[in-house]
Amino acid sequence: MIISIKYKALKNYWTKGQSKGLNSKWLPKIDIILDALDASTKADDMNLPGFYFHNLAGKDLGRYSVRLTGNWRITFQFNGEDAELLDMEDYH
Repeated sequence: MIISIKYKALKNYWTKGQSKGLNSKWLPKIDIILDALDASTKADDMNLPGFYFHNLAGKDLGRYSVRLTGNWRITFQFNGEDAELLDMEDYH
C-alpha cells in the first residue's frame, strides 16, 4: 500500500484525482505504476516488464526506481509491506 508521497503533484493526483502539474501524456503510465505500487508488498513486486526496475545507490541506497519516461523516474522505498516517500525525479 502507498503510505506517503513526496512529490506534490503526484500526491494530489493519487489522493484527489487532480492532475495539475503532471504531463497529461504520462497519466496512463502513472496510473499503472501507482496501482502496481499500491498492490505491492515488497520492492521486487515492481520488477515488471517495461518498468526498468532497479535499486538506487549512493545517498539513495535503500530506494528503488521505475521508469516513467525517457528521463523521468518514480522513486520509492518500502517500510515493511508499504511503499513510502514516492517521488518523481528527472535524475539523469
